[in-house]
Amino acid sequence: MSSPLAPIEIQLKRLPHGAGLPVPAYATAHAAGMDVVSAEELLLPPGGRHAVATGFAMAIPEGYEVQVRPRSGLALKHGISLPNTPGTIDADYRGELKIILINLGDTPFPIQRGDRIAQLVVAPVQLASFTEVDMLDDTARGQGGFGSTGV
Repeated sequence: MSSPLAPIEIQLKRLPHGAGLPVPAYATAHAAGMDVVSAEELLLPPGGRHAVATGFAMAIPEGYEVQVRPRSGLALKHGISLPNTPGTIDADYRGELKIILINLGDTPFPIQRGDRIAQLVVAPVQLASFTEVDMLDDTARGQGGFGSTGV
């Protein structure tokens, strides 16, 4: 069994409306995502979207990103998701983290201050560059697009 990577440190700046709320944290020993909570109260109508305040900003180390992902229980039970999942928070962003939620369900969904609304997953970033060429190498799939590899 391989040993886990050492955690990286992410500086977190608490904003006034985030006072008293928990910082993002792992719910279990082997969780990949940290739960993040709402710093506001609202009622999200069916089909509605809202950038939900978290009450903090952060400084992600260079070479990393934080991905924002839906919580599976909210998605299954209430149809609550993220329209841009996974969302990406770049290492150079210093504003308040807001979670864009969408209600895909058929009833209004209440969000209370302190409710867990999403997960944050820290991931390394591999930079790349593009080189223009006249031809690409051939593969078995070739130009087969959506659904071309089967059901």
